[in-house]
Amino acid sequence: MSQMMEIRWHGRGGQGAKTASLLLASAASMEGKYAQGFPDYGPERMGAPMRGFNRISDDPIRVHCAIYHPRIVVVLDDSLLGLVDVADGTPEDGTILVNSVKSAGEIRKLLGIQGRKIYVIDATGIAIDEIGRPIPNAPMLGALMKVSELLSIDTVLEQIRKKFSHGFRQEILDGNVRAIKRAYEEVTEE
Repeated sequence: MSQMMEIRWHGRGGQGAKTASLLLASAASMEGKYAQGFPDYGPERMGAPMRGFNRISDDPIRVHCAIYHPRIVVVLDDSLLGLVDVADGTPEDGTILVNSVKSAGEIRKLLGIQGRKIYVIDATGIAIDEIGRPIPNAPMLGALMKVSELLSIDTVLEQIRKKFSHGFRQEILDGNVRAIKRAYEEVTEE
């Protein structure tokens, strides 16, 4: 990676954006990269809009602030598209990945933007099928690995197994692994 990759996550409290950004940073570190993963929220409650951030680089990261010009934006809840300018600061050749049953073309129209690659995945549907709960963060990680080729999906799966092997029942862990793999295969582009 020749430059620092910056990723901004948009979600609602309880959807796992914070956990996903922290897991992604840990997985990047496992591949020998420098990484940051952190949330941005105040005293919000469950369901309130929040953001998470990642920086990943082959070189030390010396900046420590919110991300205003992300190369990739990950949206865990498409109901945020009318409330938050999720595309703000993304370059014309940037990527927007949205959890939605809508098509990428419909998302582009909702956002009112040109340029940028738009990808969609029904992460909530996958989470319900595989985990039994509507928490889209694990499938979104799988989709992100496919569209970004940032890290190996095997590294992300290893990190999930490592982080959650001691606090979750085996069927929940296995469901998250299946959800990541499935989203990796099912994500679509406009």
